[in-house]
Amino acid sequence: MSYLEYNAKSTPSGLRKILYLNWPLTLLLASVAGVGFLMLYSVAGGSFSPWAEPQFKRFLLGMGVMLVVALIPIWFWRNISILAYLTSVVLLLAVEFFGTVGMGAQRWIDLGFMRLQPSELMKITLVMLLAAYYDWLPAERSSRPVWVLVPVLMILFPTFLVLRQPDLGTSILLMAAGGGVMFLAGVHWAYFTAVIAAGLGLVAAVFQSRGTDWQLLKNYQYLRIDTFLDPSQDPLGAGYHITQSKIALGSGGWSGRGYMQGTQSRLNFLPEKHTDFIFTTLAEEFGFIGGLTLLSLYVLIIVFCVATALAAKDRFSSLVSLGVALTFFLFFAVNMSMVMGLAPVVGVPLPLVSYGGSAMLVLLAAFGLVQSANIHRPR
Repeated sequence: MSYLEYNAKSTPSGLRKILYLNWPLTLLLASVAGVGFLMLYSVAGGSFSPWAEPQFKRFLLGMGVMLVVALIPIWFWRNISILAYLTSVVLLLAVEFFGTVGMGAQRWIDLGFMRLQPSELMKITLVMLLAAYYDWLPAERSSRPVWVLVPVLMILFPTFLVLRQPDLGTSILLMAAGGGVMFLAGVHWAYFTAVIAAGLGLVAAVFQSRGTDWQLLKNYQYLRIDTFLDPSQDPLGAGYHITQSKIALGSGGWSGRGYMQGTQSRLNFLPEKHTDFIFTTLAEEFGFIGGLTLLSLYVLIIVFCVATALAAKDRFSSLVSLGVALTFFLFFAVNMSMVMGLAPVVGVPLPLVSYGGSAMLVLLAAFGLVQSANIHRPR
């Protein structure tokens, strides 16, 4: 079957596109976002403002974006993947010159009605480009050095730009997601072994460079590592966030203190309670059961993405669905590990729950790609 014949055969017409939507996935996304609305209402002391109401409006906009992306044939997104990636790169370069500074980092572009964070967009456009690349590349060439170098450069260039902002958390996610797509595409495991070995060497170099003229990280990033290793060294300073987070997690017990009854968040002991540390508020109010329920919803979302990838008839649809699932997994895995003290605090939001516009809109657009792959596969 030629590519054009495949496009014609895999494009349903009329209302069938709506019927072919992955409705269980859509309901799961709405359920997770609903948890976010409840928690933002709680941390605001029982008020829809300043967080729950704008978050709800962004979610409705994001669902509209997801629907639009889903209804457009998946081959269209394959064909514009290079343009989408280059647009993200241009926006990252624009941050260097025109970016808005917040919390000591220059990561946003002020559009007037919202602040756009291009690094969030890059997480998805990178997956799109890598999926398109390996869809174009014959499978037997995927492990040849010259064909491995191309995607490596695709990953490293935006990672370097994001690291300059500085945003270590997003840089790590870009490298992990990009490497994951390469692995799923069939690149030989020996390359990843070499990367892991180089990574261990880089970690050693990071510690060796501390306090020297060639110091590899910012001082605040080293402070985060120190806090991760021993938060009790400075419980009222650098270790305050993680110490209060652990107190909130522990005080929730099995079933929690009850909705809007969490002392750590209501009494403002917990910093960033509406963004990076919102999971601890959930765990304090709903306990281990509440946290496990949210984790189960996340896992089900990944299961439906993987099912779409397995049902896909072309490599791009399969890889982009798996890439979105992997990116989504990295989001919540890193955030939950971070707030539980299992990983350094790197500023990664909890997907669809933490307050924020760019992350939610881009993530829902990414799930629109999964929906498009499901709608437009041959039946």
